[in-house]
Amino acid sequence: RAAVDESAHVVGLSILSGAHMALVPRILDELRRRDIHDRPVFVGGIIPSDDIIPLKEMGVREVFGPGTSTQVIVEFIRKSVEA
Repeated sequence: RAAVDESAHVVGLSILSGAHMALVPRILDELRRRDIHDRPVFVGGIIPSDDIIPLKEMGVREVFGPGTSTQVIVEFIRKSVEA
């Protein structure tokens, strides 16, 4: 709902609990339901490498792991918004 209320251009999720494979599909479904599925979604946190491809197949645009610099994430957001 916050993405709709704030007219978000991107949606970023930080998940450290390991629940990303349960939470991300629900969030993507909710974005579709609210007709804002065109917003790039990115995920950061403790994401095992085996889960990156399935997350991207679900519609996640990018996955950032621990230690990713803020500059890399900011650049991703800038390019996503420009596109």
